[in-house]
Amino acid sequence: MLSVLTNAFPAWVLLASLLALYHPPIFTWFSGPLITIGLAIIMLGMGLTLEASDFGGLVRKRRLVVLGVVLQYTVMPAIGWLSATIFALPAPFAVGLILVACCPSGTASNVISYLARADVPLSVTMTAVSTLIAALMTPTLTALLAASRVDVPAVGLFLSTVQVVILPVAAGLLLKRWLPGVTRAILPAAPLAAVLMITLIVASIIGAGRSEILAAGSRLLLAVFALHAGGFLFGYVLSRVLGADETAARTVSIEVGMQNSGLGVVLARQNFADPLFAIPSAISSLFHSLIASALAGVWRRSGTRRAAPRNAEV
Repeated sequence: MLSVLTNAFPAWVLLASLLALYHPPIFTWFSGPLITIGLAIIMLGMGLTLEASDFGGLVRKRRLVVLGVVLQYTVMPAIGWLSATIFALPAPFAVGLILVACCPSGTASNVISYLARADVPLSVTMTAVSTLIAALMTPTLTALLAASRVDVPAVGLFLSTVQVVILPVAAGLLLKRWLPGVTRAILPAAPLAAVLMITLIVASIIGAGRSEILAAGSRLLLAVFALHAGGFLFGYVLSRVLGADETAARTVSIEVGMQNSGLGVVLARQNFADPLFAIPSAISSLFHSLIASALAGVWRRSGTRRAAPRNAEV
């Protein structure tokens, strides 16, 4: 039953998002510190599935880390600019779309990698690296492609990454090492807990931006969908062409296709007076979650085992 509920992740995300659009208070209570706590719980669950030795191989996988980060900051900005141009978006929506396309991947990508039985340690590392260099890459690429300069809070990004990724994963590793009995009791419910947390987070963001999302035109919706669909597709195809194996290609696809939409919203609100600049990021949180969760369901059921089978036992 737990497996069935977990594999229904796309349905839960879609249903919660529709409910959030219909009546936002159902989910908007889940905001602020609750989102941080929810992400920390998710990452703790991931840590329970890992072994310390899983991270030792990352030295040998440094080529994959570089590949994923390079694709993150080339494929997505390019598709963002092309989508804004092809769909002839108004200036606020165009700049907002390019801004979120230039953001790093977020912790949600680690959740999807976890559910898709991809390489979680590789995913966490790529997320951390892309986040740390966002201070340089996001404003530079946004300025280049949208002729607008955005200041990125590098220290805040670093501290947030440590808080909701590194520390919870480390806590999970220690818990598995020193309290194996507790770990065995928690582990079966960990994937479902991740599904519930990410569903609440997505629905909360959608509910908070309800009026703006409903007012957005079909061109914007298609442009945001094209951004993420293209990111997943080219992330997978290009990584395979460049020599990545199936598991690594799935991981890179997820990292490239998913953006830190929450960061996009914050940067847009802090740096642009017009609230319309933040709308593409709000819609992005829904579309990348739906596409990613559908892929996670397909890949999870495919039966393909990844290189570190311990991580696929959940």
